[in-house]
Amino acid sequence: MNLLTMEGITKAYTDKVLLNDTDFAINQGDKIGIVGINGTGKSTLLKLTAGLETAEAGTLSKGNNVKLRYLPQNPVFQTDDTILSAILTNNVTKQNEWTVESEAKAMIHQLALPHFDEPVSHMSGGQKKRIALANVLLAPVDILILDEPTNHLDNVMASWLEDYLIHFRGSIVMVTHDRYFLDRVSSRIVEIDQGKLYNYPGNYSDFVELKAGRQEMELATQRKRQSILRTELEWLRRGARARATKQKAHIRRIEEMQAVSAPKVDESVQMSSASSRMGKKTIEAVNISKAFGEKKLIQDYNYTFLRDDRIGIIGPNGCGKSTLLKILCQELPPDAGMVEIGPTIKIGYFSQENEYLDESLRVIDYVKEAGEYVDSGEGQITAAQMLERFLFDKTLQYALIERLSGGEKRRLYLLRILMSAPNVLILDEPTNDLDIQTLTILEHYLDSFDGIVITVSHDRYFLDRVVRRIFAFENGGTIVQYEGGYSDWLTKKPEPVQNEPSKEKREKQDTRFREKKLKFSFKEQKEYETIDDDITDLEAVIEAKAEDISANASNYGQLNVLMQEKQQLEEQLAEKMDRWVYLNDLKERIEAEQ
Repeated sequence: MNLLTMEGITKAYTDKVLLNDTDFAINQGDKIGIVGINGTGKSTLLKLTAGLETAEAGTLSKGNNVKLRYLPQNPVFQTDDTILSAILTNNVTKQNEWTVESEAKAMIHQLALPHFDEPVSHMSGGQKKRIALANVLLAPVDILILDEPTNHLDNVMASWLEDYLIHFRGSIVMVTHDRYFLDRVSSRIVEIDQGKLYNYPGNYSDFVELKAGRQEMELATQRKRQSILRTELEWLRRGARARATKQKAHIRRIEEMQAVSAPKVDESVQMSSASSRMGKKTIEAVNISKAFGEKKLIQDYNYTFLRDDRIGIIGPNGCGKSTLLKILCQELPPDAGMVEIGPTIKIGYFSQENEYLDESLRVIDYVKEAGEYVDSGEGQITAAQMLERFLFDKTLQYALIERLSGGEKRRLYLLRILMSAPNVLILDEPTNDLDIQTLTILEHYLDSFDGIVITVSHDRYFLDRVVRRIFAFENGGTIVQYEGGYSDWLTKKPEPVQNEPSKEKREKQDTRFREKKLKFSFKEQKEYETIDDDITDLEAVIEAKAEDISANASNYGQLNVLMQEKQQLEEQLAEKMDRWVYLNDLKERIEAEQ
């Protein structure tokens, strides 16, 4: 069932057209991820969908009873808000006034927030994001609109939100750079490119594959058009006369072919690694300790950084990760211990909050303040060339910084740091507000970076892709070292301590299990015998449905029907897989008893 439709939408800011006569629809059960380069209009599309902005042209229609809620990228609260009052804002009705407060308190506990009477003004960025999430998730809605929901969330909370949204029965429209998150949650990807929207059924992995196919097809079409155009131009050069109507029409067709723009292949941040020479002495942390009041953040931390280290620092919000980075940069003194920095070390510190940007400056002037050029393996690269490679075309280079989107400002800030050619990169949440395309190329850049990389990040994909050693905050200031990336840490981290049952309880449990022998019911036995074939048949039907979707990509009405059918089949498959796990586990337990 269709919940919301936008047709012929056009939206521009000054002379920049973000959406150009494009359509967008949300169907029941859709879980849509919006992707695109910073500044292309992702957040604008969400605001249009939420009714917070209006388009210059086009129509938006929504069902009378369709309810939606919007999570902004940077939530704003009242100065006197407590955690509880902020979560209850716009959530109290006559129908739920007796129950909503207890539901809000349960959500506070679920999201590991402090006591509900605590002022929001005392909260960290990650805690504020969780409060805003609780406010949005508390209300029963048909459409959730989420702008960067994982920004500032630690890994545990990001995983919890993933699971919540996977089981959410309404529709979701979200902008996020978290590729693991998109892969697990989304059932459709919508890309904004040059003012147009492109729909791709499936998750992020499907999108990458389908987009490559679309671009190859567009390039093949362009090559064919150019071949025909060369033939037609040769006809003109042979002296064709334009007196006859047929000849005039022929010439008009040639002019129309010349006017067609070539498909634009993705621009990329192609950068050779640039860094300064590094001597033998790097950065050494000696017995570092730091506390704020009675809260111990760092306790006796020792480490000597090696010249090619790739370090990821993880832990829950507020544990002291950013504090450690500031101590290593010598922006914050430790309570005990010391940091020794070698004479040749040049640190580039990318902070969680952008440094102050003079928005009256032109983009190119801001970058030139860090350096007119940078030395790389390709020789000297000018500031203008670096900007071009970093997705700032010549028009944007001479624009004022105030015209940039939040993500573009973040990208510009990162470029300025890289222009200073550091040999130690300290990155505090580098993935916040950067688009996926920029992140991908940043990861390639770090592959060839000749120096040390130390990063705090909640982006699990980025950590797996970049780092080779994890420092995890554990047990009140203790920092424990693990080899490998984030996924490696998951397999090695200590399990939570479980309370052992008493001897009497264990004996009672053992007796109960002995008394009741496990066995299949008649229905379970039949299901167990056929479930493998059922799963194989469902997978074949889904594969055939995916082929139908690809064949009908240009027929939006038919595409919606096919996508809904595919989603229903995938839900059936998920249920079958859950039953398969249960039945096989039961079978193993039955055999173990025999």
